Amino acid sequence: MARHKVEICGVNTANIKVLNTEEMYDLFCKFKNGDECAKEELINGNLKLVLSILKKYNNRTDNMDDLFQIGVIGLIKAIDNFDLEKEVKFSTYAVPMILGEVRRYLRDSGSIRVARSIKDNAYRAMRAKEELTNTYGKEPTIAEIAKKVELSEYEVSNALESMRDTISMFEPIYNDGGDTIYLADQLEDKKDTHYSLDMKISLKNAMDRLKEKERYILYERYIYGKTQLELAEEIGISQAQISRLEKSGLDHIKKMIS
Repeated sequence: MARHKVEICGVNTANIKVLNTEEMYDLFCKFKNGDECAKEELINGNLKLVLSILKKYNNRTDNMDDLFQIGVIGLIKAIDNFDLEKEVKFSTYAVPMILGEVRRYLRDSGSIRVARSIKDNAYRAMRAKEELTNTYGKEPTIAEIAKKVELSEYEVSNALESMRDTISMFEPIYNDGGDTIYLADQLEDKKDTHYSLDMKISLKNAMDRLKEKERYILYERYIYGKTQLELAEEIGISQAQISRLEKSGLDHIKKMIS
């Protein structure tokens, strides 16, 4: 199979070596014993990890070379701080750190400005989240992060929300060969939030007539605010299946109350 040449920041991706698990372990052992050449090999052997993360930002910046260098900074930080004794794959550990550097760069250089104090709180919260995750092997709650950084839960939640990526209302959020669902389709129209009693009764009757799985998914998605990924993990099916069932349920309701 032909290997296509793609250059970013002077790097020919076709020539990037991907390290296997044994090679990674050996190089980390050497690096922890002071071998800087091993560190260089670890960086070069994980550049494709950086590139895979940058794909989603291809239309977000005019200079992918700069973004690539920022991603590599995140990779280096991950290599410097990775603990071999933790039973975590390096890629699992490195991806959040690379993403963090990239998002921070885009936000600091973008048009949306966040107050310096909120940014500082967000960086402290993200560091605390990383430390707690490494310590306990699972993602901490907002309350646990707030306790560690000595802030209120609201301050932590607000700070972390401020660091989320902004996306267009017309960003496609699902497509499985059929109609594309856009973010705008999922937003509430606040100009008319009053519904008649007849409409509410019709909606309840329509919900009662849905298949059990469709009804459960719509309740969990729109009443309790769960994500498709959360439901997929809970039920034990793919996110694509959750999306299909959600769309099917909504289509059935529209037909029953129209």
